[in-house]
Amino acid sequence: MDVNGISALVTGGASGLGLATVRRLLGAGAASVVIADLPSSDGAVVAKELGERVAFAEADVRDPEQVSAAVAVAGDRGPLRVLVHCAGRGGAVRLVDRNGDPGSLETYSDVVTINLIGTFNVLRLAAAAMNRNEPLADGDRGVCVLTASVAAYEGQIGQIPYASAKAGVVGMTIVAARDLAGKGIRVNTIAPGTFDTPLLARLSEDVRGSLAASVPHPSRLGDPDEYARLALSIVDNGMLNGETIRLDGAIRMTPR
Repeated sequence: MDVNGISALVTGGASGLGLATVRRLLGAGAASVVIADLPSSDGAVVAKELGERVAFAEADVRDPEQVSAAVAVAGDRGPLRVLVHCAGRGGAVRLVDRNGDPGSLETYSDVVTINLIGTFNVLRLAAAAMNRNEPLADGDRGVCVLTASVAAYEGQIGQIPYASAKAGVVGMTIVAARDLAGKGIRVNTIAPGTFDTPLLARLSEDVRGSLAASVPHPSRLGDPDEYARLALSIVDNGMLNGETIRLDGAIRMTPR
């Protein structure tokens, strides 16, 4: 699909991977990009800075009404053709904590709900809107790019909720692609490794350096723009469907 002239929705688009994707979509000629992010994010400021082709919609990915409203904003600005779903959060849980008590079920549930159920919620609502589009010359009505993580394959100690959720997104991908194939909607997922996002920016330079050194090649943190470039390549390549692509410099995470 050619993104020139299309309308797109990017969740988590106020920062990190999402913001890099918004910039790439604009650079490729998208007529409209809607940033869906939390009210506490910089989404409104970012949208204003990027110009009239960008709008901000406050949305928690777990909330059907808020996500429906964001999808509607995108649809009002032109037929929604592209979804890039970047919103998510981390959260550490050990099965048995340092005091010998069972790990937090509340934190586990919260992380899984945001990262997995939130992905399903966004995907179903965006797909329903895309299903109303007329097919383009290549047969696509829409393209959805989801975000997993290498933690889906090699989650580290303490990452049980995050790894569970991201493994769910990987498992969702081929089923969703098959489910939506008859409607002309493609679904693919990117599984990033260690990327230089606001989440990692909170870590010390020593920890960031250690993470960068653990990547075989290139031995550095990923640039969010590298994620964005892959997302646009997925949109562009009509034969890519039902695939999860690792974007990680060949890293395989250690237990700790």
